[in-house]
Amino acid sequence: MKRRTFIHQSSLLAFSISAFGTIQWNGEKFVGDSPTTTDILGPFYRPGTPLRSNIIPKGSKGIPMHLSGTIFKRDGKTPLNNALIEIWQCNENQVYDNATDDYLNRGALRTAADGKYHFTTIVPVPYKANPDNESSWRPAHIHMRVSSPEQQDLITQIYFKGDKYNGSDDSASSPSAANRILEIGTNSNNEKNVVFNVVMNETFPLADNEFKKIEGLYRTDQKIADSDRIYEFVRKDDLLFMKLKGQYVASLKYIGDNTFEGGLGYPKVKFDLQQGGIHHATIESRNGRILAEKFLKYSE
Repeated sequence: MKRRTFIHQSSLLAFSISAFGTIQWNGEKFVGDSPTTTDILGPFYRPGTPLRSNIIPKGSKGIPMHLSGTIFKRDGKTPLNNALIEIWQCNENQVYDNATDDYLNRGALRTAADGKYHFTTIVPVPYKANPDNESSWRPAHIHMRVSSPEQQDLITQIYFKGDKYNGSDDSASSPSAANRILEIGTNSNNEKNVVFNVVMNETFPLADNEFKKIEGLYRTDQKIADSDRIYEFVRKDDLLFMKLKGQYVASLKYIGDNTFEGGLGYPKVKFDLQQGGIHHATIESRNGRILAEKFLKYSE
């Protein structure tokens, strides 16, 4: 597999992964060879989720639901073996477990040769992202990360038909989310059931030493949310994660031109690598741009 590199004080021709393919409705679900679309990471990702398929906490009053499907390679036909699937969601009281050692409402598993997965969880509920802002409601959703050395790691979310907040949510209302708004059905045991098949994308990762050049802490003099002026960038597999206040806030894939991009196109981070290790990052969000300078490196 070819690995791409950054270059110093120059531009690199942009490289983008093709999203072309075919997809159609077979009467029950969308099928085809188009890669599953990405979504924002959200502020509640926690690495190290325990390997378990039942993520309903003891004492939960949520409605049980089965989430299952198959992970396919880029061709949309070949099952992907040994892919790591992580899922996380809020509980029936609209709360994420962000701190306990129990990793409540979170789970992970690896696919077998048939690429299939199955989680037992609860029907998620909408929640208000900002308690003081009535317009900040997010529709019910489940977060998913699929990791594999053979394919581009995927960060995505699934939503549900009929949720009244789908249309007002930036992520759920994006055209790229259309095939991720799913029907909650009922299986033969009268249990709630959702099927979500995933088609992965081809990966063109950076070389290991190139990730090492950009990992570290970056400081900006520009005012940002909560007066926190320190960004941290850390590599996990073939993705670059951005952290604020120690919390994962975005996952970024390399798209070329010394640039990483998050789900739905934002945030977008372009690194300027100067000789001598004085590196800068231009962080672009929907609210504007921020220039940050690296002040602590991890290794190089």
